Amino acid sequence: MNTIRLHSKQRGAIVPIVVIGLLAMLAVAGLAMDGSHALANKTRAQNTVDASALAAAKVLDDTDGDTALATAAANSLFSINADAAGNHELNSAYDAGDITVTVQYSATLDPFVPGSFVPGTTSWFVRVIATGFDTETTLTKVLGVNEIATPATAVAGPSGPIGVGGGATVCDIAPIAVCEDDVPGTVDTEALRVLKPNPGVHGDVGPGNYKMLRLDCSGGDCLRRNLAGDYDQCVEVGNDEVPVPPVETEPGVSSGPTSQGFNTRFNVYQGGGMNSTDYPPDYYVSEQDTGPNSEYLRACEDPNDPLAEHIFLTSNQGSQYCKDFGENPGFDPTNSATWGGEWSADHVTQANEINYDYADYGGAAPGGPDDPGSDPRELGRRILNFPVVDCAGDQNGQSTLEVSGFACFFMLQSLEGGQSAGAGHIFGQYIGDCLVNGNAGTNPGGGPSGPLLYKIQLYRNPDSKDS
Repeated sequence: MNTIRLHSKQRGAIVPIVVIGLLAMLAVAGLAMDGSHALANKTRAQNTVDASALAAAKVLDDTDGDTALATAAANSLFSINADAAGNHELNSAYDAGDITVTVQYSATLDPFVPGSFVPGTTSWFVRVIATGFDTETTLTKVLGVNEIATPATAVAGPSGPIGVGGGATVCDIAPIAVCEDDVPGTVDTEALRVLKPNPGVHGDVGPGNYKMLRLDCSGGDCLRRNLAGDYDQCVEVGNDEVPVPPVETEPGVSSGPTSQGFNTRFNVYQGGGMNSTDYPPDYYVSEQDTGPNSEYLRACEDPNDPLAEHIFLTSNQGSQYCKDFGENPGFDPTNSATWGGEWSADHVTQANEINYDYADYGGAAPGGPDDPGSDPRELGRRILNFPVVDCAGDQNGQSTLEVSGFACFFMLQSLEGGQSAGAGHIFGQYIGDCLVNGNAGTNPGGGPSGPLLYKIQLYRNPDSKDS
C-alpha cells in the first residue's frame, strides 16, 4: 500500500513539470517565429527608408539644398514603397498614422547634427527615421511580449570625390569606350553624343570593333551582364604611380546581348537571364515621347565623313530615313542653305533641342509619369562612367586601348532592335558631374576642390548600430 501511494504522488508531480516544459517550448518557438517575422518587417522598413534617404539626397543635390522639396520627396517615396507588394503590415501601420517619418539634415556625418546644414553649401547629409512600426507577436505572448519595436533609419549623402585628383576612384564603369574627340569641354553639359555606333560604323576604333569592351570577362553573356551593371570594380585615377589600366575591346556586334543588358536600366527585360530583381530599372525611365506621334533619337552616317554620325529627333522609324539622308545631294550640316528638307529640321546637337534630357530627369518626382512603379528600383541607373580612349582607327579585331580618363553621360533612350533607322545606337548626354547609384560606404575622405565626379550613396548611421 505504501508503494502504491508513492507512485500516485509521483504522477501528480509530473503534471506541472510537463506544463512548464510546454511553456518553455512555446516560448522558444515563439522567439524563433516572431523574431523572424520582426526581422522581415525590419528589412522591409529599412529598404523603404533607404530609398527615401537616397531620394531626399538626390533632390537636395539637384536643388542646391532645398530641404522642403527634399523632405517632400522622402515622404512621397516612403508612402509609395510602403504600398508596394509584400509591405501590407508596414502600409497598414503607415496609413493608420502609427509610423512617424522624420527627415533630418546635417553638415557632417559623424557627428550627425540635425539642423547644422546650411543650404547652398557642399557638405550635407540626410537622415530618414521611421518610428512607431511594431510587429505584433504570436507565441511570444506567453512571455508577456505583445509587440516587437521595428524602427529603421538611413543616412545618405555625397561620396568623396571620384574620377579626379590623385588617388580618386571611378566606379560604375560602362563596357563601352568613348573616343577622346567625343568628350565635350567641361562647360558643355548639353552636348549629345552617339556612344555606340550602328553595325558597319567601326572606323573610330578599327575594323570589327564597335567600342564595346571586355571588363573582367569576354563574350556576349559577359557584355550583357556588364551592361546591366554586373561590373563592380573601381579604378584609381590621377595617380602617376598607379596608371589607369588599359582596356580590351570586345569585337563583333553582339546586338542581342547589348540591348538585353542595357535596356534593364529602362525597365525593359528581353530575356538573356535579365530580371528586375538582379538588375532593377532606374526610378525614372521616360525617353523622348510616348504619345501617338512618338519621336525617337536616330543617327545617320555623314555621307562626307563615314566616321561621323549625326543625331536626329524624328517620328520616322523606317530604314529608308538614313538612306534618303545619305543620298541627299550637296549635304553640308554647317550650311543650312544646302541642307534642306526633313533632315535639317530633325537635326539635334544639344539637350535643349530634345523632349527629355538630364534636366527633366533631375526634376522628376517619385510616382510621376516617368516612374516605372516597379519594385525594386535604383536611382542613377541611367548615368554611367565611360572610359575615354584614343580612337586611332587602326585596331584590327580584339585589341588593347590605353585609357586617358573617364566621362559621364546620361542615357537618353533604350536601345532599339531590328533594322529601323537608328537601331543599334546608344545615345548619351554629357553631364558636368556624375551622380551614380552607390552602396553603403565609409565616411568620405578629402580630395581636390570642386570634384567633377561623385555619387550619392548610403552611409552607416553613426547614432545607430543596425542601419
